[in-house]
Amino acid sequence: MPRPDCCPLSKVRVGTCVRIKQLLASPDLCQRLREMGLCEEQRIKLLLRDRSVVCQVCNVRLGLSGSVADSIWVEPLPGQKPAA
Repeated sequence: MPRPDCCPLSKVRVGTCVRIKQLLASPDLCQRLREMGLCEEQRIKLLLRDRSVVCQVCNVRLGLSGSVADSIWVEPLPGQKPAA
């Protein structure tokens, strides 16, 4: 169950830095996301949001489908408001 102070990555405002709190996907997809650096407590920045999203993780840009971004639940970092 997602935390009340979190939202999906797909709802984050472009330019916002957030922290991943929960991956709500199949075990295989969660493992693949973690292998790409999208793991719990990782800080990321949303660079582009359209039908897909582009985020920056450890100085690397990653493109994700909207459905995958829906399964990545994040919280705002101090001073940031994630939802657009």
